[in-house]
Amino acid sequence: SIGLLQSGHQVLTGADLNEMDDATLVREVKVTDVFARVSPEHKMRIVDALRANDEVVAMTGDGVNDAPAIKRADIGVAMGITGTDVAKETADMVLTNDNYASIVAAVEQGRVIYANIRKFVFFLLSSNVAEVMIIFLSVLAGLPTPLTAIQLLWLNLLTDGAPALALAMEKGDPDVMKRPPRPKNEPIVNYSMRLGIGIQTLAQTGATLSAFLLGLYWHLGSQIPAGTNPLLYLLQYDWSGVDVQTAETMAFLTLSLCELFRAYTVRSERVSIFELGVFSNRYMQYAVAASLFLLFMVTNVPFLQPIFNTHTLAPTEWLVVLGLALIPATAEELTKLYLRRRERA
Repeated sequence: SIGLLQSGHQVLTGADLNEMDDATLVREVKVTDVFARVSPEHKMRIVDALRANDEVVAMTGDGVNDAPAIKRADIGVAMGITGTDVAKETADMVLTNDNYASIVAAVEQGRVIYANIRKFVFFLLSSNVAEVMIIFLSVLAGLPTPLTAIQLLWLNLLTDGAPALALAMEKGDPDVMKRPPRPKNEPIVNYSMRLGIGIQTLAQTGATLSAFLLGLYWHLGSQIPAGTNPLLYLLQYDWSGVDVQTAETMAFLTLSLCELFRAYTVRSERVSIFELGVFSNRYMQYAVAASLFLLFMVTNVPFLQPIFNTHTLAPTEWLVVLGLALIPATAEELTKLYLRRRERA
């Protein structure tokens, strides 16, 4: 046995197909692994039957007679060496080496590229939506703006940009070829991505605003009357003309580190970063290291601080920033755990 037939499945010949109507073939094709001695017309019927069952169909061929079925299939594949010109012109893909293993390699590469595009989109969308919500909620609450215009530009161009580009160099998940094809009409921003964007928006917005509010609270210190709710006092306080540079720096650093930590967890939609390997993408290491170095420069070098409206933080403030910055990455790992269990259910 060479493993062509699954248990309970069958082989159909061209003679069997001649005796079947299309409705019967649609049923039988589900339990058929091998079709033998079939004509070009039979190949067309087989393709139609598979597509009627919502299967993604690939058809390979090399002759003129194969061209109609190659064209009808979702993916038409022609042989590059032995194939006719008609078959090559009809096909979506041409195997230049006539090696069927190249089809598997092409499918794997396509899946990896598509997955990396999704990671890129997810990373940038979730970060940008969070930035919008941070500004919107702070203005709505009457608080000072946590992030200045130049800080937002920095976040979008450098903090987000370099890690997002490194995501394009991901090699793909270990089980990328074990997953079924995605639905043909599924958008890039599907349910799981919308869920992730929502969770990340809440996590990053909450972490950044918490850092900002703590900075404001420490700024006022003993000015807050005893027995007063600190949050209500901060919301009702007149911040006009008040220097809140430390609080802004805490917010800026928190959001920056949120995005840099998330650059690691976003490398896979399903696989945990600990299983994938934290340091398995060296381009991500370069991108994050460069971003961290530049972030340290703009928050600690004296002549850069006025430009970026930053301030050197105390050790306690750094501990708060680091703790809050880990929340979105942790939330993402928990989201992936939920999605893995949902797929198994």
